Amino acid sequence: MAETDREANRFSARASRYARVGVNVGGVAARMAGARLFGGEGTTNAAALAQALGGLKGPIMKVAQLLATIPDLLPPEYAAELQKLQADAPPMGAAFVKRRMMAELGADWQGRFGSFDLKPAAAASLGQVHRATARDGAPLACKLQYPDMQSAVEADLKQLEVAFALHRRMNSWLDTREIAKEIGARVREELDYTREAKHAALYGAVLKDIDAVRVPTVHEDLSTKRLLTLSWLDGERILNFAESPVEVRNRLAQAMFKAWWHPFSRAAVIHGDPHLGNYTVFREDGEPGGINLLDYGCVRIFHPRFVGGVVDLYRGLLEEDEARIVHAYEVWGFKNLSREIIDILNIWARFIYGPLLEDRTRTVADGVKPGEYGRRQAFQVHQALKERGPVTVPQEFVFMDRAAVGLGAVFLHLRSELNYHRLFEAEIESFSLDALTHRQGEALKAAGLDLPL
Repeated sequence: MAETDREANRFSARASRYARVGVNVGGVAARMAGARLFGGEGTTNAAALAQALGGLKGPIMKVAQLLATIPDLLPPEYAAELQKLQADAPPMGAAFVKRRMMAELGADWQGRFGSFDLKPAAAASLGQVHRATARDGAPLACKLQYPDMQSAVEADLKQLEVAFALHRRMNSWLDTREIAKEIGARVREELDYTREAKHAALYGAVLKDIDAVRVPTVHEDLSTKRLLTLSWLDGERILNFAESPVEVRNRLAQAMFKAWWHPFSRAAVIHGDPHLGNYTVFREDGEPGGINLLDYGCVRIFHPRFVGGVVDLYRGLLEEDEARIVHAYEVWGFKNLSREIIDILNIWARFIYGPLLEDRTRTVADGVKPGEYGRRQAFQVHQALKERGPVTVPQEFVFMDRAAVGLGAVFLHLRSELNYHRLFEAEIESFSLDALTHRQGEALKAAGLDLPL
């Protein structure tokens, strides 16, 4: 590749993106503002917004889907419409793919593969995946980024800032600035496939002894900043097993629990995208054996003290230790806490931690639909904060909260019945901040990733 990056953040590309997004979204946004977007009626406007976004590749689609997964940040009608977006804009054609691959690997790129299917196997918001084989015949998954995504990201994040500014004016009880910072940081990271390769290597190391979870291996010689080549993991959609016998559903749910909590407790890292397409089910001897964990763009690395806060809040709730509960919130970054604000935050905490606090076999939530998981409690919290706020949601908290809700929704899809308390206790047994700090440092160094600030 040339030394000059022709796809860096460019004004001309940003200007074009502003125009495209503005034409699609501007009229809808004006109507939404008139109807008090984040808190009023708006089923028609919500459908119009989803239709406007549906034809756009890129981060505005990803941001819209992300916002829809944060309980009660949007009214239900907006969340329902935006969750339908599947980022299925038309894929890049064969001739275009050839040019993109040549730009990444050079003119002889096809000779570096045994085979390469120019038709994508899957399309997403920032890139598309192609099936290929290595020269030795090993099956591969090649994720190729769409052109000019860096400029698109910066343009779309500006649009997000406008939306959040409108939200703050209409709802002064919730300061969304830290939420916007976190979304921006994670979406920018997703552009860097070199970093995503390091994330995959990190997860491969942390989960190497967990047989129920499989992580693809990285082919560094066939990867660049905008092309990521991984081993192909055969698997089936997790929803295909929603009607399987309960022992199968429980086995898959337990694998999902491990895939999420084990890296968090061992290296302070979470897989932050709860989209069901990021998990598939592998078989062993014809039987569902566990989970393939796919796509490592949206990974959040925490300072170990944040994990300490998670454990402190769990212990505080379990033992009704108010001082420990308050300490946990402070460690997470909540400021200016009052008695009333703490009581409000505890509504949400007792919901998220509920399955972990009860030493019994249970569903994650009885009688709740996956798409509604957490929304009633979030509504209670937000209504209370309107009277007692304002409150600033700490930046680190955003993806932790989102991923926890997403994981709960997977358990609801599977209708699993587990003793979540004992599973969690096994993950935090003999928990020590010093030990976690040491393990994380070694794991990040081996993967070539920096320590969190």
